[in-house]
Amino acid sequence: MSVTIVESHEMPIDSEDDIILVRRKVRDLAQTCGFDVFAASAVTTAASELARNIWVHAGRGIACIEKLSDDDRFGVRVVFKDEGPGIADVERVLAGGFSTAKSMGLGVSGSRRLVDEFTIESTVGRGTTVTFVKWTPY
Repeated sequence: MSVTIVESHEMPIDSEDDIILVRRKVRDLAQTCGFDVFAASAVTTAASELARNIWVHAGRGIACIEKLSDDDRFGVRVVFKDEGPGIADVERVLAGGFSTAKSMGLGVSGSRRLVDEFTIESTVGRGTTVTFVKWTPY
C-alpha cells in the first residue's frame, strides 16, 4: 500500500515552549485521525519525550509532523532532527535506563514502545534523527 501525506508541519525546537507546541500539534493531528484517547495520549507522550531530548541534548532541532493515509487508515508520523552531539551507543539507549542528563533514561526506549514504527539514526558529532509512526487500528 502507498502512504500519502495528508498534512505536514515543520516546527522548530529551540526552547522549552516549543516542546509544548510540538506536543499540541501532534495531539491535534492524532485527534483528526480518529485516535482513541489512549492512542492519542501515547503518540503525544512519545512526541513530547523526543522533543524534550532535542532541547536537553542538542539545544535545538526540528520536528516534521505529518498526518498520513494508506487508504485503509490514518496515522501520525513525526521526524525529529538535530545537529547535536549524537548518540554513541544507540542500542544502549534503546534498551532503556541509560542517561547522560541525570534522568531515568526512559525517554527514547519508552517512546519506541508507545508507537507502531520507530527508527533512530545517529552519528557522534553530527546529530540524531528519530522517526516514529502511530496508526489508527482499523
